[in-house]
This record gives sequence, structure tokens and C-alpha cells, in this order.
Amino acid sequence: MDLLPPELKKILPPLYSQKSSSAPIVHGKLFTPDARWTWFITEGSEEEDGDWLLFGYVIGLEKEWGYFLLSEIASVRGPARVSGGARSLVSAGPY
Repeated sequence: MDLLPPELKKILPPLYSQKSSSAPIVHGKLFTPDARWTWFITEGSEEEDGDWLLFGYVIGLEKEWGYFLLSEIASVRGPARVSGGARSLVSAGPY
């Protein structure tokens, strides 16, 4: 599964574009099936190396806003060693 499909890349606001918003819009949700981590993507920009630097709300060891790389999510493995993250099939919009 493509974690960040082309149609999402097209509509994803660039980094810092929702900085002043009190209620930023979530455009995608990624999660790990067995590691109990979830990333709610609000913004992102493609890096020079083709990876994507994303920003959003992360539920993992802590619940916090932060930056994360798409490649990091793809490489996450939980206790069951399930490969990488998964993408929620819910369409973009407020969660």
C-alpha cells in the first residue's frame, strides 16, 4: 500500500501553512497495526531525496504535535513484526 498516494500529495498543504490555525485540517491518517502508533497528517513537503517530511499529531509513547519522515513510518515494526505503517482509507478532512 502506498502510504502517501499521489492524490494525497497533491492536496497536502506545505509545511508551516496551517501554523496559525487553531484547528488544522487533518489530510491523512497513518497507523501501525501492531505497535499502537497513529499519525494524523496536517502538512508535508517533499525533501530533496524524495522522502516526505510531514507534520501532524502523533499518538505513540506520548500524544504530541511533531515532525516525522514518511520513510520512518514505513520502517516501523511492532512486537508482531508487521511490516511498516498502514494508511486509513478515510478521505481527507477534519477528524
